[in-house]
Amino acid sequence: QREIMNKMYRNNIDGLCGNDDCGQMSAWYILSSMGFYPVCPGTDQYVLGAPYLPYIKVALENGKTFEVKADKVSDKNRYVKSVKLNGKPYTKGFITQQDIMDGGTLTFEMTSSPNKKRVFNGTDKPYSLSSN
Repeated sequence: QREIMNKMYRNNIDGLCGNDDCGQMSAWYILSSMGFYPVCPGTDQYVLGAPYLPYIKVALENGKTFEVKADKVSDKNRYVKSVKLNGKPYTKGFITQQDIMDGGTLTFEMTSSPNKKRVFNGTDKPYSLSSN
C-alpha cells in the first residue's frame, strides 16, 4: 500500500491516475493513510493496516474526535509492532464504526521489520479473514 501511495497519488494535475470511481480511490487513500480500511463492505469493521501519516485528527459529527497516531512511521518504519486503543493494548485486527464514533485515540507503534508474533486468533480476526 505504501508503494502505491508514493507512486500513484501525487499533488499535481495528473496526481491521481485513472477514474476516481465516484470518490472510491480518494476514500481508499484517506482511510489507508489512517491505517485502516473497510475490506468487507456492509459490516461495521475496518481492517487494520499500517498508517501512512504520523498524525490524523477527525472531528466527528457527534462532537467527539478520533485521532490516529503513528509517531515513527516512515518509509523505513512501515511495519506495525503493536496497537493501542485509548492507551490500552489492542489485539484485534480491526476496529469498528462504534470505536471511531466513541472518539479516542488509535496509536500504532511502528518498526522497520515485520512483527511475526502479531497474530489474530478467534474473535480478534476481522470478518474478511477466514480460518478455512
